[in-house]
Amino acid sequence: MTFEDATDFAHDWIAAWNAHDLDRIVGHYAQEIEFVSPLIVERLGDASGTIHNRDALREYFGIGLNNNPALRFAFKQVLMGVRGFTLIYENARGVQTAEYFEHNAEGKVTRAICCYTLTFCFGVVPYHQTGFLRDA
Repeated sequence: MTFEDATDFAHDWIAAWNAHDLDRIVGHYAQEIEFVSPLIVERLGDASGTIHNRDALREYFGIGLNNNPALRFAFKQVLMGVRGFTLIYENARGVQTAEYFEHNAEGKVTRAICCYTLTFCFGVVPYHQTGFLRDA
């Protein structure tokens, strides 16, 4: 995927979310997917934080859209990798967010990994209480 392809995808993906068009959003993803997000742990109670198929992804995204009627994302930048790219955007709460995408030959997302700030995921929590840092 070229930088231009990744940027076009990112703008279309954000436009689909901003339009609250669930069919268009889900249309970006392959039937078999590895979608990983800390919000899956929070919202679905699944400790793996992973969704593996488009039908479950549709349900999960539908919950997000229903719970956030004013949801809007703002594009920030695309960072290119070897097998995919990372989209940096501002989410509906004004928090910087990163999502890494890998695509198949048909241009559908086969893997997406979502990353959020600690404040967004865990509230205002000191780093030492999150378990992300260990004593040296």
